[in-house]
Amino acid sequence: MNTSSGFETSRITARSIVKYSLIIISLSCLVLYITFQARFLIVGPEITLVNEPASVQNSPTVTLAGNARNIAKITLNGRQIFTDQSGYFSETLVLENGYTITTIKATDRYGRDTSVVRSFVYTPTSIMNK
Repeated sequence: MNTSSGFETSRITARSIVKYSLIIISLSCLVLYITFQARFLIVGPEITLVNEPASVQNSPTVTLAGNARNIAKITLNGRQIFTDQSGYFSETLVLENGYTITTIKATDRYGRDTSVVRSFVYTPTSIMNK
């Protein structure tokens, strides 16, 4: 006599556990890889100055050098500057007598921007010796 009611009960087998575990692990690895590759899109543009000059200067020129990452365009006081392939830039700025504010602004390809603002006080040595 057959007492089945017309449906089969599902069994959890070792094969199905391994199969679904591999699928879950594969999807997790794919999501992690996509997130890792998109980190530059998430972070946006970055500017790092190296060897920052002192804010009080006795020389009429100051060199601003640094590294810019994830950028499409970079400007120094509104004037476009350029980087090498690794993102390094170095620009010399002529200071006015007294107080000068300098702005380095970087924009990425999605329109997000960041800026670094530094101020300098230029006092010629002839004034300091009086």
